Order: sequence, then C-alpha cells, then structure tokens
Amino acid sequence: MLGYCGPFRLALVAFTVFLPCIKSHAAAGFVNFETPHVSPIDLSPGGTLLAVCNTPDGRVELFDVSSGIPDPVASVPVGVDPVSARFRSDNELWVVNHVSDTVSVIDVSSLHEKDHLAAALRVKATVDTRALPFASTFPAGIPKDFGDEPADVVFAGTPEMAYISCSQSNVILVVDPEQPAAGAVSHIDILGEEPKAMAVSADGEQVYVAIFESGNRSTVLGGGLINFITPLLPNVVSNTGPYGGVNPPPNSGGQIFPAINPVLPPPPRVGLIVKRDALGNWMDDNGGDWTGVVSGANAADSGRVPGWDVVDNDLAIIETSTREVSYATGLMNICMALGVNPATGAVTVIGTDATNEVRFEPNITGKFLRVQMATVDPFAPAGAPVSDLNPHLDYLTSTIAQAERDKSVGDPRGIVWNIAGDRGYVSGLGSNNIIVIDPSGARETAQPIEVAEGPTGLALDEARDRLYVAHRFAGTVTAIDTESLEIIASADYHDPTPEAIRTGRKHVYDTRKNSGLGQIACGSCHVDSRMDRLAWDLGDPAGDIKSHLDQNLGFGIQLSDFRPFHPMKGPMATQTFQDIIGKEPLHWRGDRRGIEEFNPAFMGLQGDDAMLTPGEMQEFKEFLASIHFPPNPYREIDNSLPVDVPILNQYSTGFFGTNRGDAMPNGDAQRGLRLYMGTEPRAPGVDMRQDGPFNCVTCHTLPLGNGPDTFWNGSSFQPFPVDGMGNHHVSIVSVDGSTNRAIKIPHLRNGYEKIGMDLGHTLSRSGFGFLHDGTVDNLVTFLSSPAFNPETDQEVSDMVALMLAFSGSDFGDPEQNPPDFDQP
Repeated sequence: MLGYCGPFRLALVAFTVFLPCIKSHAAAGFVNFETPHVSPIDLSPGGTLLAVCNTPDGRVELFDVSSGIPDPVASVPVGVDPVSARFRSDNELWVVNHVSDTVSVIDVSSLHEKDHLAAALRVKATVDTRALPFASTFPAGIPKDFGDEPADVVFAGTPEMAYISCSQSNVILVVDPEQPAAGAVSHIDILGEEPKAMAVSADGEQVYVAIFESGNRSTVLGGGLINFITPLLPNVVSNTGPYGGVNPPPNSGGQIFPAINPVLPPPPRVGLIVKRDALGNWMDDNGGDWTGVVSGANAADSGRVPGWDVVDNDLAIIETSTREVSYATGLMNICMALGVNPATGAVTVIGTDATNEVRFEPNITGKFLRVQMATVDPFAPAGAPVSDLNPHLDYLTSTIAQAERDKSVGDPRGIVWNIAGDRGYVSGLGSNNIIVIDPSGARETAQPIEVAEGPTGLALDEARDRLYVAHRFAGTVTAIDTESLEIIASADYHDPTPEAIRTGRKHVYDTRKNSGLGQIACGSCHVDSRMDRLAWDLGDPAGDIKSHLDQNLGFGIQLSDFRPFHPMKGPMATQTFQDIIGKEPLHWRGDRRGIEEFNPAFMGLQGDDAMLTPGEMQEFKEFLASIHFPPNPYREIDNSLPVDVPILNQYSTGFFGTNRGDAMPNGDAQRGLRLYMGTEPRAPGVDMRQDGPFNCVTCHTLPLGNGPDTFWNGSSFQPFPVDGMGNHHVSIVSVDGSTNRAIKIPHLRNGYEKIGMDLGHTLSRSGFGFLHDGTVDNLVTFLSSPAFNPETDQEVSDMVALMLAFSGSDFGDPEQNPPDFDQP
C-alpha cells in the first residue's frame, strides 16, 4: 500500500521496532492519571465525621465536623486514585480506588472514642473488583476487563448489599458487606458506556446509576471512505440521501454557511453527523431526513441493518429485590452526578449535552454545549423534564460580558438536596462555584458561591447549617454556612501534585476563564482530559488551505498522494489529551504542528476574548505532558499479553465463511503481536511479511503504536528535526482509506475505550467507532479489511486481542521485555 520496496520496509521495521518511547515531561516520582472524582465526600450517619478522597496521595482524609468546622483527625492510605467514599455506618467507611481496581473497607470506630488514636484506623478488608468467585453468565467467557475501573459504591436492599459500579466493564457488582473480601456474589449488566455515580432511594429498594458516556442519539454516516477499508461501509452521503449525493451537503437551505472561500479547491467528500429526533427520525443540521438509510428499509446503504438504533440510556434504575434494570433516556450526553430529592423521590441527574450535529466552527463558537439537570420519576422515567442550569444564557451570541459569564456553572460534578427537597446545591468543577437551585433547576440566587479550584463532591449537614465541598484541584475541603451562603472555614491536606500540574490545569477545565459564555472549556469535549465519545465537524468553509509540506510525509518516502489540508475536513472523533506532548503533530490529520497551534480555538471555538499568552501556553503544554494512560485492563497481572481474550460486542463480518453478526472466537494477543510484526507463519513455510508490501508495525511502531519520528534520507533512517517549539514529527501517511489524504499515524493505546458501535445488529451502544471520523464500527470490521489480508476470523480475533491489550501506559511494556516467543 505504501508502494515502496522491500529493503526500505525491512530497514524501517528494524529501526522503529526498537525505537525508544518518547517520554512525557511528567514530574519525577508522580504519575498523573488525571483521574476524576465521582462521589469523593461523605458525612457519617451521626454527622460527626467527614470523609474526603485525597486522590493524588492515595488516601482518604477524615475530619471531625462535630463543631461545624472541619478538623483533620486521620489520613488513611487506601488504593491508587480513590474517587468515592461512602459510610456504611458510623463505624465503617468504604473507599473506591479507581486505578487499583479495589474498594477499601475501613474501621473508623476508634474515632468516636473520647481519647481516640488515629493510628488505630485500619483497612479491615479489601474488595478486589476483578475477582470472580461467582459463576459467570457471560456467553463467551469472562471479559478480560471485567470489574475494571470501579467508580462508586452504595448500600441498599434487604438484606443489605453493596453495589459497586465498574465503569470500564459496564457492570454493577453486588457484594455482601458482611464478607467483602470474598468478592462479588453477583453482577448486573448495564446497557450503556461508563456507569459511574450512584444513589439509593429513601426506602433502599432502588439503586440509581448515572451512565457517564451515555451518548446523545447522534451517529456518523460514511461519505469519505475509500472502499479498501471495508465493503461493509458504503459512502452513503455521496451516493444517496435527501441531497442526491451532494457532498458535502448544504447546511443552510441549499447553501453552505458560511459561504465557501472562492479560492479554495473543491472540498473532499466526507461523512455526515445525524441525530435522532423526538419522533425517531434521523436528521442532519439542515433538516435533511436520513431515516430511510439509517434505520429504514434502505439501511444497508449506510452499512446498517433495518431497525438500527443507538442506545441513549442515561440513568439506570435497579430494583434491588429482582435486580432488574430499567432506564431513563434522552437526558444528556455526559451524565456526571445524581442526587435523590428526599421530599419527592425524584432522581436529579446533572451533566452536559453537546450539539455536535451542528456543522462548522463559526456556527457553534461558544455555544456548542449546555449544562443541564434532568428530573426523573423512577417509576415513570419516560419524558423526564430537562432544564438548563444556566438560564441567563440564550445562546444567540458567542460572547457576553465577564460579569455575566461569572454567573455560569460549568462541568457540574456534585448535587445534593436538603431534607425538605426545596433547595439543591450543584458544584461546578470548571467554574469553581456552587449554584443554589429549586426542584425545577431554577436559580435561587443569581450569583453563585465562589469556592476554591475544582469543586466536586458535596455533603450537607442541615443540623449544623453546613455544606461541605471537596475540591479535586485545590486539595481542600470547604465549609459553607447554608444560611448566609458564605464560606466560614477551609481545611487542606497533603496533596503531592506538582506545581506545574496545579498551574496548568485551568487551561483545560476553567470554563469562565476560557469561554465567551462561561460554561465551556477544552474539558467540555475532552472530558477529564479524555474523550466525549462523539465526533464533531469543526471545519470552516470560509477558511484557508494549510500546507502539508515540511511535515514528516511518509517517512520521507513520498510515493503516495499527499494533499494540503482543506479547511472543510468533515467529522473528526474527539481525541484524548493523554500523553500527546512529544508525539506531534497533533489532531487526526497532523495539521497542527504542536499544541501552540490550537491557541486560536480559545477564541474561534470557545468564544473567549483572547488567546493564551506564551507563558500560559507553556503552562498548558506542561500540564498536558503530565497525563499518563492508566494500566491496560486486558493485560495479565504481570503486564504480559493475554492468550485467551473473549471478543465481546464485536462480531464477524462474514468474510471468512461465517455469517455477519456471528460471535468471534477468543483471541490470542501474543499471536496477534506476531501477526502485527509479520513474524507469524500463516502456512507451512510462508512468512506474513511476504504477503504484502508492509506490516502493521511498519507504520504503527512499538511500543506505543504511533508512527516513527524518523525519515529516510536516501540511505538510512534519521531523526526528524524537532522544531523551535520543541515539537516532534510523527509520520503522516495517505493510506488510511480516506478522502483526507494526509493523516497522522495514530497511537493504539486506548482502542478498548472506543468499543461499543455495532452496525450489524439493531441496537448499538455507541454512535461512533474507529477511524478519524468514527465510521468504522469496531476493530473486527477494521481488521477484516482486505488491506490487511486476513485469512480467517481467528486471525482477526488474535489481532483484535492485541489491539485491546495494547499498552495503556508508558512503562512496563512487554514489547520492551517481550513475552517468550520468537523475535525477528
């Protein structure tokens, strides 16, 4: 496919397979996973102890609040990155450790004694959420990521059980709290991506779960694919639809708005984002109806099956007596936190909703996201009302006065109600404030309560007129008088976070500093410095062509059809911020030489008054350089590649003698690595590297899977020069099967986070999958492509197993200390 001869290819493999990893600039001794809080603060039933998660230090901090002022009394080591703390009783505290996949059970009874000794505190039991003592009901074996990334815990039911949400594996574990170390006694599957925050009904008979990446009923239709990717994905936008194949389609009547720059060459054919409306029709941003080719009789025109739909489950409602699950739908895209109104029993879900179906950056500047609250009747969840928590915004303009921006709440992470149910409090992680609301979501006071940086969890003590606030970024807990709504005390604790991280965080999360309306920031789409699981068309028809020259094009072997970067680029899936510094150029096309070239987005996309100063941009860059990928959940405990991986929620393409939609065989990631490197014999005496002009590893070099920072000078491979801003030049290619003819070779470390789209069945858990625009539904579809020359479903499964188990971190990779198999 690359078109260059064998010696060049073999030399490139020999050079790049052992190319050292480009290390991030994280502070020595501190690993920043940038793990978000879920339910990080809790008040003991007796109202005397306050527990707060100290996420960066791996501890839970305990405060005596019997006087209404937080007085530190103990600091207990727990697991890696604690995110939730819940009292089961006055004497027992459970702490959920997100990265170490454990829950720590702590005996706090000694703190109630008159002459208590903090040293007497201990973790009396540990729940390993990856342990499976019960008989699994999974149809194809135990998922390797089962029990991964626990997020929250609550206690409910008769007899009382502990319910633990496991966000990566989309399950709720049921644990006997009297025997917590024995592990889960059962599990409940959740139909949705990333169940996290939880709550319980007043009678303990229902458990509520907010589904973090719930989606917003949007998906992408293919329009810019070159068919060697897969014949299963037709270019429906170019072939049919309400505009007769015009691509890009109009977005304003019969026109493109803003008007296309007349000096531009014709834009590339691209995909199109559509969204299901309240009537069930799939509509674009111009009122064009695509229902027939998405879910109707002609769904095959878009690669789907008739009746296809995407899940939009936002709130899971679990009956503890039967463990049956029902859902509230259509609330918002990112469901961040929830609370139960004690007076009405209504479940209030807070989060954000994106308008990603609207095309082009000039049309959405500053107004592409809403901060919302849904009020759900758990016994009649359909049609729950949704209110905007920023009622002072009309979204008719992109920028308002700073005083008005300061009224906004952004990135909401905590909600709590008083006993009467007539007053609620919502924390804004991005806006550094607390708003006071009534049951409809209306503001009780126009001006929010200003607090320290990064407020998340809330705990209310009405007996003492106190609201306690946990601050993820400031490393403090604040006490607010609920009568005067003023801060009366603040207590800090040891937070080992390096100053560079503390200083730079605001450029990702601060909504009032970085946007024109005060409700959005970089972290609105790059949620928690990760992804929102959506795609966006942020092109600019009125923009200019950008040169692709002086980039690392095809490793310096320019035998392919590279073209300049057109400003109308089509949908692009949101990428993670994890470990991007040192792996430039940035974005899917590699059209941004470094993070500095995103600076105009603070004004052009977010609507702010000014870009970052050079000093602020350096702060931003240093913060991003600190963010690591967490350990990969598919790896074995010794970090080796697994040999028996169930391939779940991904199905056969039918290309190799099976039927489309059949279950895939289990995969062997170690064999997948041999296939990836071209060292696995596929028939007696036949080496895979003779079957085609290149192997996966040629472009996606080890250990990260990204392209090489090297080029061919005619006789050898040399490092590509680092530019004046310190930016690197990972290679750009033009063979990804897209009409965007210059695409950066992307890394392969978070593919397991993007599983969920399925075009071969009627119900898909996500509207976006793989490739730059999310049109390829899953790894099986992608790796079954004729471009990779697979011969069996087993080979595809082995490669998928490798992709799922690709390194999730930049340390301890078995590719650097390979497992026991032959090397080239």
